[in-house]
Amino acid sequence: MATRLGPATEADLTTASSSTAPPVRLWLQPAVIALVVVAAFVGCYVGLQRNPQPHRVPVAVAGQELSGEIRQGLGDSVDVHPVADAATGRAALERRDVVAALSGGADSDRLRLEVGGANGQSTTSAVKSLIGAYAHGSSRRLTTVDVVPFARFDSRGLAGFYMAFGVTLAGFVLAQNALGLANHLRLRHRFWLLSGASVAIGIVATVIAGPILGAVPAPVMPLAFGLTLLAAAAAFTTKLLGTYLGPVGVPVATLLLLTVGNSTSGATIGPDLLPSAARAVSALLPPGAAVRAVTDLSYFHGAQAVQPLATLALWALIAAVLVSLRPRLRRRRTGVAT
Repeated sequence: MATRLGPATEADLTTASSSTAPPVRLWLQPAVIALVVVAAFVGCYVGLQRNPQPHRVPVAVAGQELSGEIRQGLGDSVDVHPVADAATGRAALERRDVVAALSGGADSDRLRLEVGGANGQSTTSAVKSLIGAYAHGSSRRLTTVDVVPFARFDSRGLAGFYMAFGVTLAGFVLAQNALGLANHLRLRHRFWLLSGASVAIGIVATVIAGPILGAVPAPVMPLAFGLTLLAAAAAFTTKLLGTYLGPVGVPVATLLLLTVGNSTSGATIGPDLLPSAARAVSALLPPGAAVRAVTDLSYFHGAQAVQPLATLALWALIAAVLVSLRPRLRRRRTGVAT
């Protein structure tokens, strides 16, 4: 026969249970994760902008003599691409093979520097400063012309960065919610959710930044395709990390995509001005690949867009495949254990 405790005894047990402190790990884990995220975010965004230095910035230079002088005078700060004449240099600039083109006769006291402003303010400013210093030292007069300027409603050139950040954040939030639906939706239904919502995110971002605001002049269909790939890459990567790593997966995705990925994307600080480690991962992470694709589609006729679009597609595809394999791996592990 069950013995019923009196009200006083039950109250004592409740008080004793509530007074027991939870395990330290339950307090420590969220605090440590929050500290790691804030340290990484501030360290990346502030640290990368603290002292950007140009490193092998690609510049087309017309004429062998001038090319040799620039290479000797500026050293590793620039990567000199010798070209036959000014027209060839400008063509390389418009294909985004270089970020600037310099020309000037050997017996002339004038130099002409053509820059692609759409490569970013930091990169353009660095090139102007370097060539300006050379022109001053050689007592030559320098004329600078921006032949690939930013769109009228993107005077600071940050529209691509904000677009990539917003789409990445949307994909991240989408996957975070999908992780919470694991007990309510089958895996294939969650795949449909991530895929369909990624398409919608890409279209909405394209329409707002392009036709409505006029800040991103890329063709609508290629831009929507690229942003859909970015949303899918962010969503499936976050889903992958959350599936395999559990509660720690979402903070890891935050660090990888929203912190390291966006800070090294090359939009606020040009890739050629980033430290070597950041420069190495810049084009390999989804935000950096997306910024490159948006810039190429908007200002350089998509000349260099294939590689970043392929990078985004690989992130989305590989993450989706690994997520789909998780139930099979779990069943196999359970079978081995039994």
